[in-house]
Amino acid sequence: MSPLENLINLARTGDLKPEPPDRRECEGLLQSARDRLQDANNTALSFASRFDLAYNAAHAMALTALRLRGYRSERRYLVFQCLTHTLSLPALQVRLLVLCHERRNLAEYEGYMDTDDALLAELLGIANDVLPEVERALNEARL
Repeated sequence: MSPLENLINLARTGDLKPEPPDRRECEGLLQSARDRLQDANNTALSFASRFDLAYNAAHAMALTALRLRGYRSERRYLVFQCLTHTLSLPALQVRLLVLCHERRNLAEYEGYMDTDDALLAELLGIANDVLPEVERALNEARL
């Protein structure tokens, strides 16, 4: 099944909502991702701040990629899972982003943040790798 067919199937089940992409929205999301990623790389900040910034930067990039394909989701984790269809991101990297989503939820809703420098380094690595791919997708989009 092609990536587009997978997105169409997710829309059929109601997991994704079709919505025409908007260049201004995508540019704003991508700028937010750039700013947050830059700040997340600042080692003077606390682990919790850096993790939150890196996670939200990655989410903004993933959402931009999904929006460029003409879809939106109300589920944050699904935006990450769709990266296999929007940017052909390897499943291992998607699983790491989903793990970061779970850790973010523990921090947000239960007040528990486990300091895991290796996880943060991997999250930053993925976000730094994905950024140019999303920028290229936006530049190539005919919006």
